[in-house]
Amino acid sequence: MGTIFFLLIFLLSFYYCIPKIISTTTDVITTNQSIADGETVVSSGGTFELGFFSPNDSTKRYIGIWYKQILPHMQTVVWVANREKPLTNTSSVVLKVNKWGILALLNGKNEMIWSTNTSRSVQNPVAVLLDSGNLVVKDANDDNPENFLWQSFHFPTDTHLPEMKLGKNLKNTAIVEKL
Repeated sequence: MGTIFFLLIFLLSFYYCIPKIISTTTDVITTNQSIADGETVVSSGGTFELGFFSPNDSTKRYIGIWYKQILPHMQTVVWVANREKPLTNTSSVVLKVNKWGILALLNGKNEMIWSTNTSRSVQNPVAVLLDSGNLVVKDANDDNPENFLWQSFHFPTDTHLPEMKLGKNLKNTAIVEKL
């Protein structure tokens, strides 16, 4: 009886641990990594996902952020990087962070299709998809939002997310204060 119990415990622990090892996801893109079509970055809490997508039945591809928990056929995109330059062929396109902290969408010839514009650099740049839906470029060792090199919340599309700032200087202020 004891042997069967231990065998059952072993098999159950194996069953629950192996999928986590095989299907690891990350919320970070480092300078040694890139994201290609079919690959995604998922925020640490699993709320948002960054990757390539096509709206509805379009053949055009975009890099964007959407809610991960919503059903696949109900994809709710909240931010799009290359709105003005949709892709028709993503076979050799990648999203990567360079050593200067620029997040860029590059074609097979290493030409920039879209990029962040940062005026300063950091020692160890990474792009991180936060659980707020904000994609940020920052130093890997500095979580202070004031030191972010770039963030998608400063370039909103048609969706307002809870932690986004509005208006001049990107501060949430009540209209009453202005009256």
